[in-house]
Amino acid sequence: MKKVKYYFDSESLAYKKISPKKRRSFAYISLFLLSSGLFGTLAFVVLLNTPYFETPKDRLQAREIDNLKIRYSILNKKMDQIDEVLAGIEERDNNIYRIYFNTSAIPDEQRKAGFGGVNRYKELEGYNNSELVINTSKRVDVLSKELVVQSKSLDEIMKLAKEKNKLLSAIPAIQPVRNENLRAVASGFGYRSDPFTKVRKFHAGMDFSSKTGTPIYATGDGIVENADNTASGYGNHIVIRHGYGYETLYGHLSKYKVRAGQHVKRGDIIGYVGSTGRSEAPHLHYEVHKNGEVVNPLNFYYGNISAAEYVAISKLANQENQSLD
Repeated sequence: MKKVKYYFDSESLAYKKISPKKRRSFAYISLFLLSSGLFGTLAFVVLLNTPYFETPKDRLQAREIDNLKIRYSILNKKMDQIDEVLAGIEERDNNIYRIYFNTSAIPDEQRKAGFGGVNRYKELEGYNNSELVINTSKRVDVLSKELVVQSKSLDEIMKLAKEKNKLLSAIPAIQPVRNENLRAVASGFGYRSDPFTKVRKFHAGMDFSSKTGTPIYATGDGIVENADNTASGYGNHIVIRHGYGYETLYGHLSKYKVRAGQHVKRGDIIGYVGSTGRSEAPHLHYEVHKNGEVVNPLNFYYGNISAAEYVAISKLANQENQSLD
C-alpha cells in the first residue's frame, strides 16, 4: 500500500495531504530507467568477456584459433625434420664434398645468419598468439635462407665436379708404351750415366726401350703444342699441353700421327718409337712437367698397370744405369 504523506498547515492549524508533483515523479522514473540501462549494458559487456557466455560466432572463432595452433605445431615439427635433413646435407657438404674438391667449408655463421636491421615481423605483433606466429615465421625465413645457401653450394660443387673430371682426364696417368710392347725400362728419372760422354748427369724423364714403329700413346687429354724436331737432342718429338699445369714430352719418334693444335684423348696413338736425335738405340724418352718443373713420371702410372707391375717398373727405373739419350 502506497504511503500517504502529510504536512502541518500553521494557518489552518490542521494536517494536509502532500500530493507529489508529476514532474518529479517522471524524473525519478527516468533516472531509474537510465540507471537500469547502464547497469544492463555493463553487465552484458562483462558477460561477453567471460568464458561462461559465448556466442556461436565466438565458438567458431575459438575452434579456428585452436585449429591454427595445431597447424602451427605440425608445421614446426616438419621444420624440425627439415632442419635435421638439412644439417646432414650441410655436414656432408663441408666435410666430404668440399674437402674432396679442395675448397673451403661454408661457416655456420653464414649458413644460419639471421636478418638484421628493420623488424620484419612488426605487423605480427600485438595479437594473442603473436609469439607463436613470429617464431614460426622466423624459422621459415632462416630455413629458406639455409636452403638458398646450400643450393648455391651444390651448384658450386657441381661446377667443381665437372672441373675435377676434366682435371682427372688431363693428368698423365698411363704408360706411354704398353708393357707387351716393351723390351725394357732402360733408364729412370734422376742422375744417370750419359751414353755418349759417360758423365753422370741428370736424366729428366724415363726411357722405354722398344722396337722402331711401336705405338706411343697420349697419357692424358690435351692439345698438341709441338710435333717437330726443333728441340735440341730430342729429335722428332711431341709436346702435349694438358692444362692444370701439366705438360708431357715424347722424344726420339720415328714418325708422328698428330699435328700441332690437335686435341687428343688419353690412350690415343700420337706417334711411333724411333731413334732420332741424340739417341743410342730405338726407345721413347718420356717427360712429365708440372707448373714448369720436371717431375718423376713413375708417380703417374696408376691408370693402366697393376701394383705388381708398378713395383717391377719402379725397381728398374730406380737403378743408376746408363740412359739411352
